[in-house]
Amino acid sequence: MLDHSFTRESANSEDGPSRASIIKDFEICCISREASLLARKEVLTGKAKFGITGDGKEVPQVAMAKAFRKGDWRSGYYRDQTFMFALGLATVEDFFAQLYADPENDPFSGGRQMNGHFGTPTIDNEGEWLDLLNHFNVSADISSTAGQMARALGLALASKHYRVNAEMLSGGDFSQDGKEISFVTIGDASTSEGVFWETVNAAAVQQVPLAISVWDDGYGISVPIEYQTAKGSISKALQGFQTEGEDTGMDIYVVKAGNYPELVETYMKGIAKMRETHRPALFHITEVTQPQGHSTSGSHERYKSKERLQWEKDHDPILLMERWMVKEGIFTEEEAKKIRKDAKAYAKESRDKAWKAVNAPTKKRIKDLKSVFGQIPEDNGPCDELKQELERLMHPVDGEVTQVARRMLYQIMGAGLEAEAGLRNWIEQSYQLAHKHYHAHLYSDSPQAALNVPVVHKAFSEDSEVKNGYEVLNAFFDKKLAQYPELCAFGEDVGDIGDVNQGFAGMQQKYGKGRVFDTGIREWTIMGQAVGMAMRGLRPIAEIQYLDYLIYGLQPLTDDLATLRWRSNGQQKAPAIIRTRGHRLEGIWHAGSPMGMILNALRGIYVIVPRDMVQAAGFYNTILQSDDPALVVECLNGYRLKERVPDNLGEYTIPLGVPEVLRKGKDVTLVTYGSCVRVAQAGVQLLEEQGISVELIDAQTLLPFDLEHIILESLKKTNRIIFMDEDVPGGATAFMMREVLEVQGGYRYLDSDPVTLTARAHRPPYGSNGDYYTKPSPEDVFEQVYKMMHEVNPGHFPGKL
Repeated sequence: MLDHSFTRESANSEDGPSRASIIKDFEICCISREASLLARKEVLTGKAKFGITGDGKEVPQVAMAKAFRKGDWRSGYYRDQTFMFALGLATVEDFFAQLYADPENDPFSGGRQMNGHFGTPTIDNEGEWLDLLNHFNVSADISSTAGQMARALGLALASKHYRVNAEMLSGGDFSQDGKEISFVTIGDASTSEGVFWETVNAAAVQQVPLAISVWDDGYGISVPIEYQTAKGSISKALQGFQTEGEDTGMDIYVVKAGNYPELVETYMKGIAKMRETHRPALFHITEVTQPQGHSTSGSHERYKSKERLQWEKDHDPILLMERWMVKEGIFTEEEAKKIRKDAKAYAKESRDKAWKAVNAPTKKRIKDLKSVFGQIPEDNGPCDELKQELERLMHPVDGEVTQVARRMLYQIMGAGLEAEAGLRNWIEQSYQLAHKHYHAHLYSDSPQAALNVPVVHKAFSEDSEVKNGYEVLNAFFDKKLAQYPELCAFGEDVGDIGDVNQGFAGMQQKYGKGRVFDTGIREWTIMGQAVGMAMRGLRPIAEIQYLDYLIYGLQPLTDDLATLRWRSNGQQKAPAIIRTRGHRLEGIWHAGSPMGMILNALRGIYVIVPRDMVQAAGFYNTILQSDDPALVVECLNGYRLKERVPDNLGEYTIPLGVPEVLRKGKDVTLVTYGSCVRVAQAGVQLLEEQGISVELIDAQTLLPFDLEHIILESLKKTNRIIFMDEDVPGGATAFMMREVLEVQGGYRYLDSDPVTLTARAHRPPYGSNGDYYTKPSPEDVFEQVYKMMHEVNPGHFPGKL
């Protein structure tokens, strides 16, 4: 039986790959191909749900693996199984464990991701970084086409950051003089995505070591390349980026997928050059084949001609590699046949082991459930049918078994049977397992988690200064940049002018262009830079200039950053800080507050909405001490407002998920956040003049929301509640209402209908009139509360509004 474990350091020599390593590469290619073929069969026979495999891409991937060194990073997509096999980062049994969604034996995602989505641990069980410099590193994959590009840019930029800032920033367990390469792989059709072009441009501008491998098989599912790419070739389309002389650009290499020796030489020389120059490079691998089509969801015979199908058979890269090896005398045809035969047997054996492993726990659970069912009397029609249904299950998974158990409970509950207690216990165990397997690790639960950061209260004195809001943040960021050498900040206009609202004014001049720097107008890759750099031990503060433009960067946040810890089953983290400013100001795209959209898209990222810059500084300090990612939305209209600055700026922290009661009251509870706090305060003052006492609460953070049920305690006292913000109707106010009334059980204490006070359903118009008539005003606050009190006591509050 083949032993496919492989150590790259011993496989190559300065004269090129040894005979043994070439044969080993061929073995790995054959094993990978057999795994792909079997994976399709497992899906079509009902043993797995879906299969997407890397057949046809094997030869270039073993070549790429030869150039991959410890400390390097891969940011790839779901065709790279051969690369993982080649570096010993995955076994074939692992491959099938993921295909079967095995929560205990899928080492990459704990059964959460479909097959072909890889990742290696970057943190230990306590959330501490591993020695990434001495590991082959694979960032957790996502399915979104080209979604890996932005993260890959950040991983590459981290290498530049460690090199540029070497005097003050030790690479430690993360870098050795920035020589680490970020390898990103992508299919040719996915290069049509905008983020591909944005990433290529950003990499060329910044000159970072990003190695882009395009597996070009000529199709995007059924759509051929002539509908995908200008000139029918990504390398030709990118020729304008090719370096000429010493100008900034990228190197471009074009190699056929079946030319093993040229692939090895190109990758080895190209990557070695990148380690020194940091110039990005494109490796366009042409004539890649797709022996089974795109995936198990259909056959490529539906859209490929007979001629094309025959061409793919004739140009199978493994076949071409084998012919070259025979021609060069590396092995004989008989030896090649034996390797293929052994590969087939090895893949089947690995599949069988994985299938046995995934089924063992379920079989034990079924046995236990049958024991409980045995306590239920016979001759009960519905119960007997459920027992038979359990017997009929083919390839049962735990969810199917639990479904039968729950339906059995419906039949026997309240009947006084002893089996009921055992059945309830069995079902409870199912949900405990499900929580561990599928729900854990959305946020950090390590000692460094944001919710574990000690609270340090603000300290004031008679000498406390009064400053503009932007000056508060400027002083805070100055302290933090001095304190944390791994901290950096970037975004549009962040560098030279210190951001459009001056929060980083003077910081580039003080700390250098390597730590506080500008970017192009490219929100998607700004977010990607944050993700990749945070995965490599840095603490980036990445700025989106206005909240309305977060939509450009939403995809990498929702698909990548928000899911990273969860989809890697708690094995990876990226404690990035996304800084932006929003809520009311002027204009359709400079006064937005789409918080409902953000809340629904960013579970896995904390969402912080401070009312002023003193609060913002406290929250930034909390997050900087944590290992969670966070989005901080500063008040766009608050930078010129005067604030009293705590004497311990840079030291105090503000806990997440703890609302602040700004004003005590007894009649109505009013909950809001951000810029609406000042509007609410003005409205509450008007109400006080009418004898109405409002308890005003600043939610402060939306994710997490009111962990201590402070709002509920207020509602118990007032029995009336209003939720207010600048989002559209049904947005974040609806979220807050659900949290208080449903999750916290606040509905029990209502004496009046709960109310949401929001902006109108359209975007905010430009101008003061548009703002006044579209967003909540102090008068709107007054009228909503007064109407509520009029309903309660019309005699005392007789006015009608």
